[in-house]
Amino acid sequence: MRLTESSGLFPAETITGSRSRPDARLFIGSGKMEQIRETARQHDADVVIFNHGLSPAQERNLEREIHCRVLDRVGLILDIFSQRAQTYEGKLQVELAQLQHLSTRLVRGWSHLERQKGGIGLRGPGETQLETDRRLIGKRIKTIRGRLDKVKSRRAQGSRARRRNNAAVVSLVGYTNAGKSTLFNRLTGADVYCADKLFATLDPVIRKTRLADNVSVLFSDTVGFIRHIPHDLVESFHATLDEIKSADLLLHVVDINDDHRMRIDEVNKVIDELGARSIPQILVFNKIDQAGMTAEDAFPGIKAGNGSNGASARAWVSALAGTGIKELKQLIHSELETGSTVNSEPPVFPAQAE
Repeated sequence: MRLTESSGLFPAETITGSRSRPDARLFIGSGKMEQIRETARQHDADVVIFNHGLSPAQERNLEREIHCRVLDRVGLILDIFSQRAQTYEGKLQVELAQLQHLSTRLVRGWSHLERQKGGIGLRGPGETQLETDRRLIGKRIKTIRGRLDKVKSRRAQGSRARRRNNAAVVSLVGYTNAGKSTLFNRLTGADVYCADKLFATLDPVIRKTRLADNVSVLFSDTVGFIRHIPHDLVESFHATLDEIKSADLLLHVVDINDDHRMRIDEVNKVIDELGARSIPQILVFNKIDQAGMTAEDAFPGIKAGNGSNGASARAWVSALAGTGIKELKQLIHSELETGSTVNSEPPVFPAQAE
């Protein structure tokens, strides 16, 4: 539902169902398909969205049966990304992900075309339109990857320069809409765009600020994660996410009002894929004001990491209200000095403390 709203669409109705296995032809059963078709007709819907990945054949068959455009979860995420990308790099990454997704779905648009006819003035390359499109898309993908490699090279140079200057790098990671950009602005005094929507920020931003004892730290804001994110999408954003691998410390921002255990696991899965699991983390539980908590309620409010048992550091803050930010900065300073390790075990939450 949040994905649909973030894309600018208005959800008319939600239909749920369960099957032991997806139907090879329609993904859903014929009875559920009839229900969706009738509901779409009643609401005069423009598009039907499935919260799952669909094969090209399933999309084509569903559109034929429902008489309406069908979009799966991956296509919806890509549409949101295309709306959010602002920088040259971000647009390249989104285009790469879109082309990789489209390359498997060309059959939907061109399956009716036959091979080009021969003859005087009519001789073609001997390809179907589908083959031509695939070749052109493949060429474009190769071009984009080359440009992203150059972006990656520039980022690597910047990272080496920061290392030479002994500048510590702290990357903010977390589930989408956890409040990373709001916390980033609060920590650095920046004015990065923030909104209560999924994937409000796609483009990486780096700002320098000073902590205690005039220690300079570079904070990096990154794209938010989400469950069931396509591997191709993660691959497309590697140039951006590589900033995470060069960090000295990760601020893992968590919305305390959501299903935080599941979302912590989902973010850690992506961190594992990037090979950044060994980087120390601070679990920052955000939006405590919305949970009715104060700084005093956040037991113990701040907790340093413990290298002996692998416990990660934790803090409870409200990035919007500014609660706990001073203590978080002190903890960041402390963790950068000690270099505590990361723990994969679930943290102790305030409500569970004895």
